[in-house]
Amino acid sequence: MKKTITVQAFKSEIFKEQKLTIGMDLGDRWSFYCVLDEAGQVILEQKLPTTPEAMKQKFGKIPRSLIALETGTHSPWVSRLLSELGHEVIVAHAQKVQLITKSNRKDDRHDARTLARLARLDPRLLSPVQHRSAEAQVHLTVIRARAELVSARTALVNAARGLVKSYGERLPKCGTYQVSRELAAALSTELRDVLEPLLKEIESLNERIKEYDERMEKIAKQAYPEVSLLKQVKGVGTQIALTYVLTIEDPYRFAKSRQVGCFLGLRPGRRNSGQSEPQKGISKEGDRYLRTMMVQGAHYILGPFGQDSDLRRWGRKLAERGGKNAKKRAVVAVARKLAVLLHRLWVGGEVYEPLRNSQKAMREVA
Repeated sequence: MKKTITVQAFKSEIFKEQKLTIGMDLGDRWSFYCVLDEAGQVILEQKLPTTPEAMKQKFGKIPRSLIALETGTHSPWVSRLLSELGHEVIVAHAQKVQLITKSNRKDDRHDARTLARLARLDPRLLSPVQHRSAEAQVHLTVIRARAELVSARTALVNAARGLVKSYGERLPKCGTYQVSRELAAALSTELRDVLEPLLKEIESLNERIKEYDERMEKIAKQAYPEVSLLKQVKGVGTQIALTYVLTIEDPYRFAKSRQVGCFLGLRPGRRNSGQSEPQKGISKEGDRYLRTMMVQGAHYILGPFGQDSDLRRWGRKLAERGGKNAKKRAVVAVARKLAVLLHRLWVGGEVYEPLRNSQKAMREVA
């Protein structure tokens, strides 16, 4: 068997006037890549540090090539850098490349070869995804950082309440954003002294979260005017609307608004085999955080403070059907409809009418 030759730099004549296909398996510190020629033969396999400098040094010396890599922590900046160097980049959906995810042979060399061969055969086999721009990623990081602080605050509040209960006392009921050292005024002196640093930390988190809220409002107002279109739906605030805009980024990437529900993994899975068509749960593909935001919006729409609307009425009818997990199914269905509605408002720039369909039906009956 002919052994693949490994070279130190792209100086060989084999790279001239050839259409190369490259598969790259990204690691946290080191990445492995495999180069195929026009005939599909492996002409180079090598690893390099996962740094911008190393990527520029290696891939800046070869002609325009087709480069395939998987989604991951480093894929956003690596894909942007390689595109700037003039290469055609395909970012494969990591969960859908089953030749890699379900392979009983897992190593960087083998994964890089598989990516290169699939990209050379048919890029659509990689279920390519589109990464957001650097600016959108920075703005989205503001939202994600805030979410981490909210999660930390919730954990600390729950810890404080649990510690107090173990002594036979209780903290007054309130929202997590209202928790402060004043809340412990009715506790015993010893317990109050112990919990003061913990409650002080919660106060600090409340201040930081408030700063992020102000920053989100500023970003939405200055850079994303379309957020105001989405906020017409009661239950969709700045956080949900801005997350939606930053994640979708280009609304015209979808030919139809209903495709957004599938993109976010809110569509039920399907498995047809002969006469069997079992009911399956949602696919849970796409962006997990935005899917969570859609579900939160659906909870508000169906909740006690939700505005009367076609969407609310439709969701409540689903919940009233009864059966196992009827309310949960209704929430997910409303979340899917909400994602479609927001896309329609964004693309069309329309004024939202909560009872548009109901009023239209009444006019037809009249």
